[in-house]
Amino acid sequence: MSYDPTAADTTAATAEEPPTLPTDRHTGCPFDPPAELTALSDQPLRRMRYADGHLGWLATGHAAARAILADPRFSSRYELMHLPVPIAGMSQELPPAPVGDLTGLDAPEHTRYRRLLTGKFTVRRMRQLTERVEGLTTECLDAMEQAGPTADLVEAFAQPVPALMICELLGVPYADRERFQSQVATVFDQTAEAEAKGEAYTALLQYLNELVLAKRAEPTDDLLSDLTTSDLTDEELAGIGGLLLAAGLDTTANMLGLGTFALLSNPDQLQTLRADPGLAEQTVEELLRYLSVADPIPRAALEDVEVAGQLVRAGETVTVSVQAANRDPHRFPDPDRLDIHRKATGHLAFGHGAHQCLGQQLARVEMTVAFPALFARFPTLRLAVPPQEVPLRERSNIYGVISLPVTWDEE
Repeated sequence: MSYDPTAADTTAATAEEPPTLPTDRHTGCPFDPPAELTALSDQPLRRMRYADGHLGWLATGHAAARAILADPRFSSRYELMHLPVPIAGMSQELPPAPVGDLTGLDAPEHTRYRRLLTGKFTVRRMRQLTERVEGLTTECLDAMEQAGPTADLVEAFAQPVPALMICELLGVPYADRERFQSQVATVFDQTAEAEAKGEAYTALLQYLNELVLAKRAEPTDDLLSDLTTSDLTDEELAGIGGLLLAAGLDTTANMLGLGTFALLSNPDQLQTLRADPGLAEQTVEELLRYLSVADPIPRAALEDVEVAGQLVRAGETVTVSVQAANRDPHRFPDPDRLDIHRKATGHLAFGHGAHQCLGQQLARVEMTVAFPALFARFPTLRLAVPPQEVPLRERSNIYGVISLPVTWDEE
């Protein structure tokens, strides 16, 4: 008899209907995951009802999440998954990953792409970019200071620093940023209609495809030009370029914006960082754990797998809640406290396993440079509005602030 995940475990579902993925954060707690998620710390893996009625799983425990993300028996292929949350206008059956989107592939296709890219984002290569990141950061701070003493930190600082860097690294004209930043925002927007998401993604790929053709004709000193010497097709190069551009633009920008908001809201921690800028790397790791802006991560079981004492059947989808896993008290004591002295290594903010974020070292360099530079330049930096008036990106795959009004005293 064939197994139907949608119909599975109906007895348990009737006795206690499994929850859907909670997404609403409590008012006044912009940095904390939904309370329903963190309340599940004693149930590291539990049943969850998906948008199409599928009865799958929700992983909230750190050990369970890490085990799932590291296990090749859990697939990243989109077409095998069920959506954790509904997207207006999107079919219940997800299509396969577009060409070049390695986040939706398994080995050996994923391995082929990954091998080509891993050497471009090593710790050593990214740290060699530190001086350039420092220069771009200084330019943004100069412009912000000249335009001040009030500013939207997102527009003046959090977005331009990583945008300038990823554009320079890939060889994408920064002057085109308004065009592709809008497209990337639509792709990540959970409230956008599926048709609008598709149009934005297609437009982004068209832009990258034109750029790839230009790089092939006249190579320059950048990552895209470098990749034109590989066996990748134009379509693959455009897909990979779009993925790297989107990831490099949005994730670090939201970490800088929301991270600044978190530090301004925790003045004792900010004072500690100001007193000892040597804590910058540790502060970045703790902010990554505490904020976990990229969430959730779904996987599909390719065969029956036991995790945390539960049998996940082949065909079932498991949603890993990075937010909850990084607040697991069994892994991080007093997890809801921002503590820049904490050894936050082992957090899952960049994922884990074969699909761990390629650009994580670049993001670390950017944040380790940017946070101390920002607070050194503006010792009196503070919010220009009450904290509850800061608009949040609550319906996006990448959490953060829409804007962050700040002010400071002029000397």
